[in-house]
Formats: sequence, C-alpha cells, structure tokens
Amino acid sequence: MQRNSKEVRFPDMEACAKALKGQHKRVGAIGFCYGGWAVFQLGSREHKLVDCISTAHPSRLTKEEIESVGVPVQILDAEHEHVFTPELKAFALAKIPTLGLPFDYQYFPGLEHGFATRGDRSNPAEMRGMERAKNAAVLWFREYLPGN
Repeated sequence: MQRNSKEVRFPDMEACAKALKGQHKRVGAIGFCYGGWAVFQLGSREHKLVDCISTAHPSRLTKEEIESVGVPVQILDAEHEHVFTPELKAFALAKIPTLGLPFDYQYFPGLEHGFATRGDRSNPAEMRGMERAKNAAVLWFREYLPGN
C-alpha cells in the first residue's frame, strides 16, 4: 500500500483528469474499490477535475473525502461489505444529501465487496449484480455527461 498510497497515486490521476478536461467539455470518473477514494478527490470542491463520479464498493474512502465532494455522486454498494464499513456508509448516506448534489445510492443485496468487477459470471445472482451495476453507471454518466 505504500507503493500505491494516495499521495503517490493522486498526482498521476490528477494529471490524467486535467488532460481529459483539456480535451472534452465534460468528464466523469468511476472508481472500483481502491478507485473509490480517487474519484471522490477528483470530484472534490477543491479539485473539481471531473463533472460527476460513480463508485462501486469503495475502499480507503474517508469522511473528509465524502464531505468535500462537489459533483454528482453515485455509490453502488454490496450488502456484504467489509471495506465500506457500516459507519462510513451511514455517514455517506446522511452527509451527501445535505450537500445539494444529485446523489444515487444503489444497494446490491446478497453480493460482496468486489461484485462489480470480480463477480462470478457462472453465478446468476452475481452476473445480474454486475450487469445492474454496469447499467446503473452507464445511465448515471448519460444523465450527467450529456452531449459528450
């Protein structure tokens, strides 16, 4: 984790987002697991390097990153989640609606952390969850990145 700490990885993500912002009218970001904290930072009121964010089963996300978000937010969350803790989830669900931002929270019953990227395609429930998460993110970006 030291080799891939937030302090090490964020400058690269920031540079990429700035480059994309220079080429496109609107930019969105999606982060799975470790990428959850990154999209919140990219969409913070301080940075605002993207116009909307989506995250599935975020990890390493902090209350400060949640409080600082300044763009529309989508969270795709598994029922059995050991990283996006119940305390952090409750904080996000209470805090984000007070920020005056569009917010979409989707709950995936019966699924575990990593379901959107590492689901078992031979398991019908996991396959449905992966499809639902993909479709939700696509619709989210269509709504908040029109005309791109």
